[in-house]
Amino acid sequence: MADTQIESEVIEFRGCDSLVIAEVTADNSAAYTFGTVKELAPVATISKNVETSTTKKYYDNVAKITIRSEGADEVALTVPALPLAMLAWIIGKEVDNETGAFMDTPAVERKFAIGYRIKLTDGTYRYVWRLKGTFSIPDEETNTEDDGTDSNNQQLTFSGDRTIHKFTKTGTGVKAVVLDERDDKCNFDTFFDTVQTPDTIASLKKTA
Repeated sequence: MADTQIESEVIEFRGCDSLVIAEVTADNSAAYTFGTVKELAPVATISKNVETSTTKKYYDNVAKITIRSEGADEVALTVPALPLAMLAWIIGKEVDNETGAFMDTPAVERKFAIGYRIKLTDGTYRYVWRLKGTFSIPDEETNTEDDGTDSNNQQLTFSGDRTIHKFTKTGTGVKAVVLDERDDKCNFDTFFDTVQTPDTIASLKKTA
């Protein structure tokens, strides 16, 4: 009997949108809470890197133990120039309510959750909530205007880590929840209305 090769559909990343943010108001052993979800900005690109390391321990000339370590996630976001009030909020600075002036004061650390979705080449989406992280102060670059069409956007860096709070479903702290529309197990209509955690994802499952 001849071998039968089953070809799987090749799917790639095609787009990104729906970048939202909520301030984490508590993350401790008792609770994980957050504020109102707000639109952060239109997004042009999203990329994620994870700090990882692997070390092998040798005994009797054989690798007996492999130790793996996973650190923070770094998410790079390309967005338009943010309004001063939004920029100040996410990096822990202040804006004067009367004049709208950005005050470059010492930063106050604020923790955030960010949500977004990634479009796939088959037209479906992957939905993401990253549950806890901080924004670095972004660099800014612009050039003198000439007869060309060049302009500059803004690069945000979100450094994400696991929550201190241990969720019931996982028994551990969590960096993110990621769902794929192709699995056809969730209703995503209200996914970005609130921050989704391992313990609230169950409420998104379709009912028979």
